[in-house]
Amino acid sequence: MHPAPTLYTERLILHPLELADAEAIQQQFPHWDVVRYLNVLVPWPYPADGAMTYLRDIALPAMARDEEWHWSIRLKSAPDQLIGNVSLMNEQDNNRGFWLAPQWQGQGLMGEASAAVTEYWFETLGRPLLRVPKAAPNIGSRKLSERTGMRLIHIEEGDFVSGRFPKELWEITREEWLQLR
Repeated sequence: MHPAPTLYTERLILHPLELADAEAIQQQFPHWDVVRYLNVLVPWPYPADGAMTYLRDIALPAMARDEEWHWSIRLKSAPDQLIGNVSLMNEQDNNRGFWLAPQWQGQGLMGEASAAVTEYWFETLGRPLLRVPKAAPNIGSRKLSERTGMRLIHIEEGDFVSGRFPKELWEITREEWLQLR
C-alpha cells in the first residue's frame, strides 16, 4: 500500500484529498477555464453536490484501493486555501491529471505540483512509464509536457467538456525522467 503522503515544493503544499475538501473544490472547480478541456465524464454544468459526490464515490474509494493518489494544491503562504488538484491514476494511458483555479494559472504552480507527483510516481510507486492524455487545444498543458521532457506519441479524437477535439497522448519513461533530473 502507498497512501498518499503530504508533498512539498518550493511554493506549494500537496495534501492528500479528504472529504473536508468538498466545499473548497465546489468553489474553485466549476469554472469554464478549469473544466473545458477535461474529459467529458466531468458533469457540466457542474452540480451543486459535484465535489462531494466525486470525493465520496470516486476519488477517496480509489485512494483506499491504492489505485489513485489525489492531492489538493495549496500555497505555502496560504495553506488553508485549496487552489487546485493534482492526481495520479493507475490507468492505461491516463496516469496524471490536474486542474488549477483560474486566478493561479500562468504562474508555474502546476509545473511544481506535477514535478512533485511525477517524482512520487517514479520513485515511490516505482512505475516505469508515465502517460498523460490531453485535449490538443489545451496549450498550457501541452507546454508543461514539453518543458518536462515528455513526448507526443499518439493522436486520436476525444470527447471533452467543451466538445470533440484531437486527443494527444504524451509519455515519459522513468529512464528519461532520471536523465532530466
